[in-house]
Amino acid sequence: MDAFTAGILQRIENTESDLHRAREAGDVFTMDVEQAELDDLRRLAAEHGVHVG
Repeated sequence: MDAFTAGILQRIENTESDLHRAREAGDVFTMDVEQAELDDLRRLAAEHGVHVG
């Protein structure tokens, strides 16, 4: 696994965790921000052929 792939997968994992915490806290603003970030990261991964499980 190259550095880009490892980095993007780690960022996705971190963002998913942040999103989960925001949902548990009922923080709608942070949920929106984290979901947008997650969507961007998944799009970027797909554009570069990185499979996100």
